[in-house]
Amino acid sequence: MELDTQQAAARHWFESLRDRICATFEGIEREAGSDAAFAYTPWDRTDPSGAPGGGGVRGVMKGRVFEKVGVNVSTVGGAFEGDFAKSIHGAGDDPRFFATGISLVAHMANPMVPAVHMNCRFLATTKRWFGGGADLNPPIPFEEDTADFHARLKAACDAHDPAHYDRFKAWADEYFYLPHRQVHRGVGGIFYDHLDGDFDADFAFTRDVGEAFLDIYPAIVRRRMGMPFTEADEATMLAWRGRYAEFNLVYDRGTLFGLKTGGNIDAILMSLPPRAIWA
Repeated sequence: MELDTQQAAARHWFESLRDRICATFEGIEREAGSDAAFAYTPWDRTDPSGAPGGGGVRGVMKGRVFEKVGVNVSTVGGAFEGDFAKSIHGAGDDPRFFATGISLVAHMANPMVPAVHMNCRFLATTKRWFGGGADLNPPIPFEEDTADFHARLKAACDAHDPAHYDRFKAWADEYFYLPHRQVHRGVGGIFYDHLDGDFDADFAFTRDVGEAFLDIYPAIVRRRMGMPFTEADEATMLAWRGRYAEFNLVYDRGTLFGLKTGGNIDAILMSLPPRAIWA
């Protein structure tokens, strides 16, 4: 699949961020005395037209600290089918699209360590835009972790626009919510989409979001990963994971996008936890 300069730059950065995140997470496993490493599985996509449609690489690690963490990158293109095109920014009159991005979900072995989600993406239809964000999902919340996570994301936002943080935090609070249970999925973060002003400025902001995540989340993991926990704490974590799975299967836009565009099923569903319970 031939890429233009902007598409190639976005793809390269998402892949480089993947490499640094995975190296950092493997380093944390080494600190815990584990030799766990990411297993990478490439996949190819064929557009419904029969033309090559790009593909991606699914990365998964199961270790002592990270019970299951997935870090995926994909670069796909083609044309949306049917009415789905009308739901995508800039694709209502022309269903052709390009998308590249990184998606990460970590489910932790210790209930004191928060699970986390992060993704950044660049899409091109008749419009071009960035989207993404990160949100913290602790089964057992600590105020210090929540405050530090939000402070680091706010710093990334404030470096670009002082209005970004309040807007994108509110967007995350609205989006990461389970209406059928009337609860939020976690303690929030930021969520943004359709950032289509200036490519260079929007790309710079998206890079800073990724860098903020790489800076703060490993620090929180190291802070909590050695804490003791009880069977009751683990049961709390497993029940919380059930809520997480419900959100990703019922409401998550990324899951729907992947399914509607013929993505790799295992990569799309890598966000699901390895264990969960429903009381």
